[in-house]
Amino acid sequence: MPATPAAQSFRDLQVWQRSIDLTTAIHRLTQTFPREELYGPTGQMRRAALSIPGNIAEGQGRLAVKEFRHFLGIARGSNFERQTQLEVARRLKLGESKEIDSAEALSHKIGKILYALLLSLKSTHELTDNRQPTTDNSLEPL
Repeated sequence: MPATPAAQSFRDLQVWQRSIDLTTAIHRLTQTFPREELYGPTGQMRRAALSIPGNIAEGQGRLAVKEFRHFLGIARGSNFERQTQLEVARRLKLGESKEIDSAEALSHKIGKILYALLLSLKSTHELTDNRQPTTDNSLEPL
């Protein structure tokens, strides 16, 4: 079985798929920001959004549940960073309010999925941290 329950690839993970949706939404949102914000909020928001699916993918590709959990934790932190940046954008009146609301709702959904996945892997990690990888780059069954 792979490092995640019922997932053969990071692309199979709902949280990764939703994170890609959020990254796309953030990119579209920030295209409407003033040009002078390119190296401020625009760049920061895009990097944090891209960090979420990137860390999920990297962690799922690792050969140990402990490492996967570590990268999910980084993705979770980036998601909180994202929520903070969306609030700042709202208060500065950058972008369309409706787009910010939509991105924020998606970010909250991603946060819930990440938390649930981390919880589900906690007991797995505690029981299986010393497993050896198989030849197909996945972990032994639980």
